[in-house]
Amino acid sequence: MNILTFDIEDWYNCDFISGDFDWDKYEVRIYKGIDRILEELDKRKVKGTFFCLGWIAEKHPDVIKKIDSFGHHIGCHSYQHELAFRFDARGFKSDTEKSKKLLEDLVGREVDAYRAPGFSITEKNTWAFEVLSELGFKYDCSIFPSDHDYGGFPSFGRAEPVLLQLGNGAVLKEFPINMINFMGKDLVFSGGGFFRLFPYVLIKKWSRQSPYLMTYFHTRDFDPDQPMIESLPLMRKFKSYVGLKRAFSKFQKYLNDFDFLNIQQADSMMDWGTKRVVKV
Repeated sequence: MNILTFDIEDWYNCDFISGDFDWDKYEVRIYKGIDRILEELDKRKVKGTFFCLGWIAEKHPDVIKKIDSFGHHIGCHSYQHELAFRFDARGFKSDTEKSKKLLEDLVGREVDAYRAPGFSITEKNTWAFEVLSELGFKYDCSIFPSDHDYGGFPSFGRAEPVLLQLGNGAVLKEFPINMINFMGKDLVFSGGGFFRLFPYVLIKKWSRQSPYLMTYFHTRDFDPDQPMIESLPLMRKFKSYVGLKRAFSKFQKYLNDFDFLNIQQADSMMDWGTKRVVKV
């Protein structure tokens, strides 16, 4: 099962470090980027799940409306791309609810899927799942089932869809990120910096070996002309800008070589009665 997802934010949102949210000062590049992605998907009649920032919905509503007009599944990616563990439960709920409402007002239907910026729901803030349930979400895609820059969730086990059994009695359907063990290190190859870094022959090989594949792309992944944020730490800068020139052609090959679904389509094909239940 190959799931196609996108995190809808602009090029400057790769900065988790400075806490600078004065985004109106930056050049807007997302319109061209989203048009390019939507055109490629439309050629192949492929539908994805687009996790959108509430800030983008507020400032650039036409971006969200256009994604929706192409028949894609709209999900929530927080309001302003703050890492989930930097909130307490009340702050997280306020941020997520604000974003969810902005998106729902634009598309006229319930937004039922969530992904935390930086996969930042970890073993230390699992209360976030209960908040998501209270807000009416059915799906979460926030778990990184290994160690990660922002904490990760190494006790999760195999990277596969599971049912999260919450302390309040509710259940969430979890679609985690998947990875490959490369030279003793768990790496995510199906999106972000490592998709851009590794040659396509390896991406294709690892994807073929994965019974469950969760992709995640951004418009900035395919924009070699974007400005560089000079204040980023060296490693973060490398991950954010490596391989930009070749990334879109790799993405096109990926769409040609694999069949992809969005999260709602994957859910409809899933026999949840056979899936693992994880208590959090």
